Amino acid sequence: MAQASQPGQIIILNGAPRSGKSSIAAVIQETFEGVWMNLGVDRFMEMTPARYRPGLGLRPGGERPDLEPLMVALYRAMYDSIAAHSRLGLNVVADVGHHDAYSAPLGILPDCARRLSGLSVLFVGVRCPIEVILERRRTSGWSAGRTIDAPTMKAIETWQRAVHDPGIYDLEVDTSQASPADCAAAIRDYLEHGPAPTAFARLAAMGATAS
Repeated sequence: MAQASQPGQIIILNGAPRSGKSSIAAVIQETFEGVWMNLGVDRFMEMTPARYRPGLGLRPGGERPDLEPLMVALYRAMYDSIAAHSRLGLNVVADVGHHDAYSAPLGILPDCARRLSGLSVLFVGVRCPIEVILERRRTSGWSAGRTIDAPTMKAIETWQRAVHDPGIYDLEVDTSQASPADCAAAIRDYLEHGPAPTAFARLAAMGATAS
């Protein structure tokens, strides 16, 4: 099989649970030209043995310190897979929820950024007000109709604070103001007409400086 002439485009969608990342990824897969592979956190959580879950879905706040040493290896494996797909000419969209609010900081995002060095990566912040996320929890998904108890509410609030730190993005979208199709259109417009993405390069440099 012939080697791909150039690497595929990578889009990383970062936001809290229920912010709308998966819906945007689905639109990208369905409507963007070329082959788009979805290699986000949910896919990798499905592959994780039950006793190590939630794996990459580990919430901020230090809920499972016993699993934290595994997080670095899991994120490296996911991002190395993203890089491998791109270098074979496949486009990749990945919906993630990066944070560093573990019991001790792990510096995962800058490390992941360095693993995609030399590839075209658009880093998109997917924002959504907490009021809208709460309404989505009440009306859709497995938790629809369930009461949001105090621990769950605290986790939701912690996600909102932690997931957009340090907030370095190429593009930001707000899913309370725009539909998944509109968000995907904004991403397409950036790829076609915007400046070259730089967020991951800046994050990689920040991590190198910190280390």
